[in-house]
Amino acid sequence: MAKVLVVIGLAIAAAGAAMWLGLPLGRLPGDIVVRRGAFSFAFPLTTCVLLSVVITVLLALFRR
Repeated sequence: MAKVLVVIGLAIAAAGAAMWLGLPLGRLPGDIVVRRGAFSFAFPLTTCVLLSVVITVLLALFRR
């Protein structure tokens, strides 16, 4: 359990560093944004897929 928490923490830190360096997480091509008047809906589909792949790879590396 401790390794999983460390991996999750590292993934969050890596995402924060990437955003700090200018990677537009949440605004990637494929993210869905609908704006109509005062209503706004955002679903970061591409960002979710990208983060899922990164976390899966990190977990696979730490399990070995």
